[in-house]
Amino acid sequence: MYSSGKKLEGGGEDVLVVDLRSDTVTQPGKEMREAMAGAEVGDDIFRDDPTVLMLEKRVANLAGKEGALFVPSGTMGNLICVLAHCWERGAELLLGDRSHIHIYEQGGVAQLGGVHPRTIKNLEDGTFSLEELVAKVREDDTHLPKTTLVAIENTHNKCGGRALPLEWLEQLGKTCKGLGLPVHCDGARLFNAAVSQGKEISDLLQHVDSASLCLSKGLGCPVGSVIVGSKALMEKALRIRKVLGGGMRQVGILAAAGLYALDHQVDKLADDHKHAQNIAAIINTVGKNRFVVSQVDTNLVIVWVDPSLTTPSAVVAQLATGDCLQVRALQFTSTELRLAFHCNITQQMAEAANKKVAQVIQTFLQH
Repeated sequence: MYSSGKKLEGGGEDVLVVDLRSDTVTQPGKEMREAMAGAEVGDDIFRDDPTVLMLEKRVANLAGKEGALFVPSGTMGNLICVLAHCWERGAELLLGDRSHIHIYEQGGVAQLGGVHPRTIKNLEDGTFSLEELVAKVREDDTHLPKTTLVAIENTHNKCGGRALPLEWLEQLGKTCKGLGLPVHCDGARLFNAAVSQGKEISDLLQHVDSASLCLSKGLGCPVGSVIVGSKALMEKALRIRKVLGGGMRQVGILAAAGLYALDHQVDKLADDHKHAQNIAAIINTVGKNRFVVSQVDTNLVIVWVDPSLTTPSAVVAQLATGDCLQVRALQFTSTELRLAFHCNITQQMAEAANKKVAQVIQTFLQH
């Protein structure tokens, strides 16, 4: 059975399940598993796991930063970086109002770090107004928190996987440098951004001071992220990782997956982007302006559903039915659903998903 996920209700034994809920549902292939099984390991708490150290050095070099640290998840990576920058009490973080840190990380910067978040309105391309940023920097007043850090997200999930424009990143860096503020990048899908723009990771991080890079999304690893920054920042990060319970022992088994992914998976992200663009074009063609996808930069496809016609949840449910073919999607907002392409989706699966999505849309339009 060809499947990227478990069979859903009502399907036959030979049902094809194309799981597009997220790029986190990937499963490591035979070669990645072999790399993990053969990994040389040590004790990473003692900082003597050679495979972890190799991964950290490799990612630091790719990012153009002095140091790197392997962490269990992107959420922990973001939290560690925020806390490392916001070392003193009373710190405030400026970030986009649709950012993952603000919406999907349980308010951890405040809950666990005592950092006050203040939002800036995200624009449709994932950026925000630099004028608004400057206006929201606190004056030196004992009544107010102290603006300490700015955070961005690249690519931007809630804005449809948009890759942040290079010119804006440069302007942001100059603005924040003038304000004396460091910048953190939630780079959960930064490799997608780099591939889509034909740039190196270091190009996208040139104007930021830290970043969290996920290995378990488009790169297909089972676990892990790597954070990068200056040597001094990573020394703080190591202490914070420990207190958050992120210190691991023979974790070279997982780091080996990351090394394999860097060697074999990065260039394949372009295939995911092509699949996303193809299905977006089909949706916009058959959707008759009642199912609409805006710009697709990378692997994420956000589909707006006309609320006078149906709901995203109804579309998701219909996609998940069928004796021969089922597509798993994710309700994203009250008017949107999301399709996420990843390394486990073959050309055959992508073409099957195209047909299924078109059929479901046509079914709703006929009602």
